[in-house]
Amino acid sequence: MNIAIIGVGTVGEAVAKILEKNGDLIEARCGERIVPVVGVVRSLEKKRDVNLPLTDDLESVLRRDDIDVFVELMGGVEEPYRIVSSLLSQKKPVVTANKALLAYHRMELESIAGDTPFGYEASVAGGIPIIKALREGLSANHIQKITGIMNGTSNFILSKMSAGGASFEAVLREAQEKGYAEADPTFDVEGLDTAHKLLILASIAYSVHAKPEEILVEGITKITAEDIKFASEFDFSIKLLGIAKRVANGGLELRVHPTLLPKSRLLSSVDGVMNAVSVVGDAVGESLFYGAGAGGNATASAVISDLMDMVKETENPMLGYAFDFQTSPLVLKKPGEVETKYYIRLRVLNRVGVLAAITKILSEHNISIESFLQKNGAKGGVGAGGVAGGVVASEESVTLFFTTQICKEADLQKAASLLKAENIVLDEPFVMRIEE
Repeated sequence: MNIAIIGVGTVGEAVAKILEKNGDLIEARCGERIVPVVGVVRSLEKKRDVNLPLTDDLESVLRRDDIDVFVELMGGVEEPYRIVSSLLSQKKPVVTANKALLAYHRMELESIAGDTPFGYEASVAGGIPIIKALREGLSANHIQKITGIMNGTSNFILSKMSAGGASFEAVLREAQEKGYAEADPTFDVEGLDTAHKLLILASIAYSVHAKPEEILVEGITKITAEDIKFASEFDFSIKLLGIAKRVANGGLELRVHPTLLPKSRLLSSVDGVMNAVSVVGDAVGESLFYGAGAGGNATASAVISDLMDMVKETENPMLGYAFDFQTSPLVLKKPGEVETKYYIRLRVLNRVGVLAAITKILSEHNISIESFLQKNGAKGGVGAGGVAGGVVASEESVTLFFTTQICKEADLQKAASLLKAENIVLDEPFVMRIEE
């Protein structure tokens, strides 16, 4: 099998090197030698540590008849879509690791591909075979819930903040120095990378056609050492999670946000740059997939797995459905319709009556307080009709910490907006969701 690698960066180099280093093993397992015959780059001036003929003439490579599979690793959305859709329309097989491309164009590409092999295992969680697990190993299950740590940069930052009490800004600088975060980390720390991956998994699990703008997406930039302390005191960890789950009355929630997660959950122990995805099926129960979610070798491993499947002619419908699945279509919930428990942090004036004013606004929006934390570590809770707040005090202001019972996102955001407008509230209220 001859392949062309379009985009010879970190992952493209790793693909070429692994195919050369492990070529005999790969051939023995799939029955044919996989040979990279050309790599396409933007600039030939940049040095690349790869034993592969390189060119900057993309169009000439796309016209070659001796290429069996094209491997798209260039990144971006619209230009890769032009290239991949053109190749698939010509019945030329493609493998990609491009999650952004699939987040926006997976449905169109599925329609264009038809029976033409199109692999994208590397687009979600790097070397973890989560797409193959959903399309094949768990295919007999109605998937009840997917919960994933799918961005190593954010997980590294939150892990370091939890371990040492450092600020977000300080740990971000360390992540950049170690090469775990880009110079512009927005895509990772604001949850967009995780959102793209979640949408791909949701398409396979639920045949849902959502785009990033249609789901709730929040990042980790507003998390403070105070939030980390609260989480620790109540036996929670804080993780950036992508969550997809069935809810009552045929609904489906898709959301990405920092989350208070009980330390008893396996996902809570996933630290550093590692990724993990929990999948709950109605027949199999919970399965946990853990491993390296990024990096050249891990992602290249998934790319080559797709290539080997193509050699073996192991073909599956792109998004896992041979026929339209209309037995019980799920309705995607709007972000405001999400229902869960919440954590609220408020810095307010240190004066009599402030707590009563706050709890009045919350109660008027159907929000019940469940627990609190004080600076000395004391814990508390309330029964029916009760009120509670945790206090970290200074002479002029106090910080109040609350957790709520289950309530609706729209109600919580409306209450937070009203609290922000109160002259007793000194900073914008910080809200984080709790997943038990």
